[in-house]
Amino acid sequence: MPTNDRTETDDLFPDYLVECDEHLTGARRLLLRLETNPAAARREDFDGLFRHFHTIKGLSGIAAVREAEQLAHHLEEYLGAIRKSLVSLTPTGADALVAGVKALEEVIGARRDGFPPPEIGPLIARVTALTAPGKGATATGNQSDAGHQPPARSVPDDPDPVRDAIRAGSRVWWVTFVPTPGLAERGVNVGTVRERLRAAGQIVRAEPVTVPGGGISFRFLVASSDAEFSSRFVGDGMSVESHAPPEPEPKSAIEPPRSAPLAPSNIVRVDLGKLDELMRTVGELVITRARLDSALERVTALLPGAERRELQETSLTVERQLRALRDGVMRVRLVPVRDVFTRMRFVVRDLTRETGQEIELVLTGEGTEIDKFVVERLADPLLHLVRNAVSHGLEPTADRIAAGKPACGRIDLRATAAGGAVVVEVEDDGRGIDPERVFARARAAGLVPPGGWADPGAVLDLICAPGFSTQDAADRVSGRGVGMDVVRRAVEELGGALDLVTRPGRGTRFTARLPLTLAIADALIVTVGSQTYAAPQAAVREVVLVEPGAVTALENNELIRHHGRVLPLLHLTDMFRAPRPTTEFPVLVVGEGRHAIALAVDRVVGLREIVVRQLSDPLVQVPGLAGATELGDGRAILILDAVGLARYARARRRLH
Repeated sequence: MPTNDRTETDDLFPDYLVECDEHLTGARRLLLRLETNPAAARREDFDGLFRHFHTIKGLSGIAAVREAEQLAHHLEEYLGAIRKSLVSLTPTGADALVAGVKALEEVIGARRDGFPPPEIGPLIARVTALTAPGKGATATGNQSDAGHQPPARSVPDDPDPVRDAIRAGSRVWWVTFVPTPGLAERGVNVGTVRERLRAAGQIVRAEPVTVPGGGISFRFLVASSDAEFSSRFVGDGMSVESHAPPEPEPKSAIEPPRSAPLAPSNIVRVDLGKLDELMRTVGELVITRARLDSALERVTALLPGAERRELQETSLTVERQLRALRDGVMRVRLVPVRDVFTRMRFVVRDLTRETGQEIELVLTGEGTEIDKFVVERLADPLLHLVRNAVSHGLEPTADRIAAGKPACGRIDLRATAAGGAVVVEVEDDGRGIDPERVFARARAAGLVPPGGWADPGAVLDLICAPGFSTQDAADRVSGRGVGMDVVRRAVEELGGALDLVTRPGRGTRFTARLPLTLAIADALIVTVGSQTYAAPQAAVREVVLVEPGAVTALENNELIRHHGRVLPLLHLTDMFRAPRPTTEFPVLVVGEGRHAIALAVDRVVGLREIVVRQLSDPLVQVPGLAGATELGDGRAILILDAVGLARYARARRRLH
């Protein structure tokens, strides 16, 4: 029998994780609102927090995560005391609630990963002390109330009449009556409602409740064994909701359930693996559609004009419908970056306390949507960038004041959609990065940037080198050069690019440009020699036709003029050992700002939808190649990596 119970728990565990994640996210948002403006705290905020912890407690009991159930129960008791005005929320209490959210996440994560749960005893003692006997006045922070303390007790258990009624087989209901002038004319008032309830059962509690707009309603807690009770008292201004299950749960709060359904009725949770499978199916359809298009090109030349036009129109209709299907599946996978941004607020909050600095985190574009797969892998790079902004970027308060800056340092976290990509920026108004200091450290460590010391990307290349750090000592905030290399690698593994703009004394901005999705993309099909390649359209800013005479040679490097500036030119024919074209040739302008380069190809065949296949085998991973795809004729071709090619071009210039 225990084996079967355990199997059922395991089957429910994935849903338990999803539910808990939603409630922890909701609790974080409410706590941030309370911390930002404690004076504006409303009853609804405490009700919301109470519901989140109460639900987590119940879910954890079902999933047999006892530590999470126990901790959520104590957090729920503290919030119950606040709601009953036995204590008030203080900074100490807010800290305990924040720590409780973090601890719940760690406990649940430990169960998910199969590790021993963290120690929660000290935190439970902390929370219990906030409502312990004799602590009521202290917890409120109102010393003037010391002589008028409520009875020294924690959140009370269910009153005896309720327990007795449940044990006797009755059910307990909350009945809400909202009086109106129309009901009063019919003789329906609070007195007549009370008499009807007394005739149907035992009234355990009655209380008036104010409603928005200044009105008032009445709530009755009634114990009754009448099986038709819930249907007898609906209408005439009354509504009924169940208070407790037939079997009582020890130490459960007596507060009436006020929560809406756990998930909105118009939302269906789908496992990400199922969406991946659906996206793979759409990808196969894209390949099949390309094959069909290739076959039609051969066949239509043999058909009469009318039949040829009909076949072409049908083919175009299928193409539009397939693109609509692809866009629909991609939209299902898109989620806002809000949750991962919200986590950074708590990171900054903890760093503020560790360092003693005043830090303001400003979030912009929290509603920007990006693929769920990309969002999950964006969390760690963002964490490193934010921590680096605090440890390496922002100066101590005294130094900021001496430099004429505000005492409070500022970190901006932005997300914007740009075509088929998302741009995420982390910017601080700190000391900036001194290139000479970085170069001195690099020379001492024997490091040389790939593009040489004069290359615009030299600073970024060096600080992203494994093991490189400008800190003299490691602390809890800054490590020993194990951050930025992780950030760059993670961004580039997602098919993105990392850029750096810094002004000494003014601040630093890191920019990560990421694709919306990694599964299906529009790409330019190009030829280099006898080979065909795909260049993701999101990475190509422009296609320009260049005459051989417009190329300028400078110190064994080639340059072209483009919109009043000079771009380095990289012939892919040289890289792939193919003969150079002797006539005009197209170039793909890729990259942003100082990192823009021109990639010369032989011919641009056209624009196609491609299914991206990652090169996961380390033996075939090559800088400059991002993956592989299949064309409609059955050929497998390689996908160009603009970021890797740009880095290769810089290194090539230095070697020459």
